[in-house]
Amino acid sequence: MKRAFALWSVAFVLTVAFLVWQKMSGPTYPVRGSFELGEVEIPARLTRSGITGEDMVIKVDVAEALQAGKTVTGNVIWRRYPTDDPWQTLPMVPRDDDLQAALPHQPMAGKLEYRVELSDGTDTSILPTGGSHAVARFKGGVPALVLIFHVSLLVLGFLFSTGAGLEGLTGGAGLRTLSRLALGCLLVGGLILGPIVQKYAFDAFWTGWPFGQDWTDNKLAVGALLWLLAVWRTREALPGRPRGRWFAVAAMVGIFVIFAIPHSIHGSTYDYATGEHIQRM
Repeated sequence: MKRAFALWSVAFVLTVAFLVWQKMSGPTYPVRGSFELGEVEIPARLTRSGITGEDMVIKVDVAEALQAGKTVTGNVIWRRYPTDDPWQTLPMVPRDDDLQAALPHQPMAGKLEYRVELSDGTDTSILPTGGSHAVARFKGGVPALVLIFHVSLLVLGFLFSTGAGLEGLTGGAGLRTLSRLALGCLLVGGLILGPIVQKYAFDAFWTGWPFGQDWTDNKLAVGALLWLLAVWRTREALPGRPRGRWFAVAAMVGIFVIFAIPHSIHGSTYDYATGEHIQRM
């Protein structure tokens, strides 16, 4: 009992840690920072994901600056990405305690790069800093149920993968069963529901090899192949006879590497010159 508790505790902690990393490292995670106007600091989050058919609203809460007696104005400077379009300036409009601007909606996988400038008449502050820009990608709406099953099965796949690998390391009795569960979740969640999600979001079932270079598609395919091999090698594993356990350990490590790669890196991008979808950082 203590061994099982320790094993699943480690598997759970690792799963949560990698999920947090996937969320925070991906290209759709909001840009966080602060505007500084004199002695007033205004925290902000700049969104990097929009829905096709809907303008993307950029909001900055300036309540603290208003309470300090400042009059704050703002602009969003933007253009399509990746293009050499001239930069356009969109004035922000006050709404209660916010300054807001709506960037125009784009086709599936279309991207905009932008920055926000705030001024109180004396000081001007820009976010992101250092001359960089936030890049937002637009996608089609995905049915909630499809997305829930997709994400849930991938989470379970990672959990069972870790559990199976740890069973392999310790010679546990659940090696064969957990290996099969890991493979099943990765196949259904990643290679069946994944393309369905992508079709809704970017109008393409598969943009990995051999049709494209989408890293998310490719890494899920590699992960499933690793566990397919591990399931084959552990097919005769029994309690006290953990045959093929090092293949399960290797597959677990492979999944760690795969999930360490930020989600949606080198994913679908709308090419405004050709009207086609390409893969780009």
